[in-house]
Amino acid sequence: MYRVSISIFFTVVCLVSNALFAGPEKKDKQPQPNILFILSDDHSVPFLGCYGYPVKTPNLDKLASEGILYTRANTTAPQCVLSRAAIMTGRSTLDVRMTRFTAPLPADVVSYPELLRKGGYYTGICGRNFHLNGARTTAVSEEIFDKYQLETFKNRVDYLKTTGNLDSIFYQYNDFLNSVPKGKPFFLQLGYSDPHRIFNATDFEPNPDTITIPEGWPDTKLLRKDFAGYLGEIQRLDYSVGKVLDELKKRGLDKNTLVVFMGDNGGALVRGKGTLYNLGLNVPLIMRHPDLIKPGLKSTTLVSGEDIAPTFLQVAGITAPKELTGVSLVPSFQGKPFQAHEYIFAVRGAHGSGLPTNTAHFDLGRTIISDKYKLIYNALWQLPYYPVDFAGQPFWLELQQLHNEGKLDQKWDKLLFSERRAMFELFDEQADPYELTNLAGKPEYKEIEEQLKAKLQEWMILNEDYLPLPVTPRPR
Repeated sequence: MYRVSISIFFTVVCLVSNALFAGPEKKDKQPQPNILFILSDDHSVPFLGCYGYPVKTPNLDKLASEGILYTRANTTAPQCVLSRAAIMTGRSTLDVRMTRFTAPLPADVVSYPELLRKGGYYTGICGRNFHLNGARTTAVSEEIFDKYQLETFKNRVDYLKTTGNLDSIFYQYNDFLNSVPKGKPFFLQLGYSDPHRIFNATDFEPNPDTITIPEGWPDTKLLRKDFAGYLGEIQRLDYSVGKVLDELKKRGLDKNTLVVFMGDNGGALVRGKGTLYNLGLNVPLIMRHPDLIKPGLKSTTLVSGEDIAPTFLQVAGITAPKELTGVSLVPSFQGKPFQAHEYIFAVRGAHGSGLPTNTAHFDLGRTIISDKYKLIYNALWQLPYYPVDFAGQPFWLELQQLHNEGKLDQKWDKLLFSERRAMFELFDEQADPYELTNLAGKPEYKEIEEQLKAKLQEWMILNEDYLPLPVTPRPR
């Protein structure tokens, strides 16, 4: 009887101890946040209201006011496939061997959705084509893709569907949310085609006569009309994002979901997509989570597309593999001083599936960006600039005709139609954000130019770049 009483006593003590010490620990443990990654297509800074541009984007502006807006987010390439490869892996475009536009992501390169999946997440990709399964552009490619089973994303995520139709995108979004197993956190990449050409959001287009033309462009009537189409696409995109956020709130998921909005690369605009200038690389990046991120923040830290993967992994409580070259942005979430990088880098490789008949289809370049300066290395400097995705548009054909007739203002003629480009371009990003004045070769900037070339050379060597290195070799 005595032994039974002692046994009962210690059992009660153990239960009380567990209630006092184990109980609160479990209660205080927060569930892993959901992650909703909304990716627009061909979207440059500053073309959102929250970035100070006069365009109507109330839903994205509200998202920014409730979270953090990054002003200096740059993709690792001014092209979707190359850029998305780095975003998806947290590694440089060179490092993951993705400088050819039609390439599938190699099977041995791990994507962050796979790591989230192993960490307990239900994962998905839907909406706009995500571009990383490669492109079956010819019958020969079809045979090769099937023979070697190069399309791997059906094995990397739980849910994979693509569509270009806006109604279907919203349907897939809801279908994914309905598919999430009870009690599991989710990750979803939701892609939109807007504001990619063709511009067809006519119901959303502003008046071409009243829009603000960026400083780095010639102001013509046809260019205004074309740019109004681009802004219309952005305003339609904002409407679509509003529907997505409303649905998230309606389901009661908004309180524990990290919502991230980002552009995959810059817009198909003058000196934009396909170039290493700001309009090709600098994209909107907004993040919101009610508990993790202090609202109303604006960050000027240099951000690379490589930083998205480690950020998501840290938010999910998952250790990032050592091969990731990106840096988590979580330390910036409360507005404390934070520097992710001293330098960031980007590449220009092949674009589309056409033969190398001009620099739209094939160009080779590298860039390094510091807090104040940008150095661009044009490896194919002998070839003139050729626009990506709009060479046949009326506004460009008109500018081309004016150039041929000698009637185009000399400023724009030199900027857009020079027979050759400079091998190196150096810009003061603070004094010259539109990158109109090349400082390369000027004696007063020699030290800065040499320093950036040396840092770029180091990065190219470490990433096993195949281009000739930028520092002039010693004579033999």
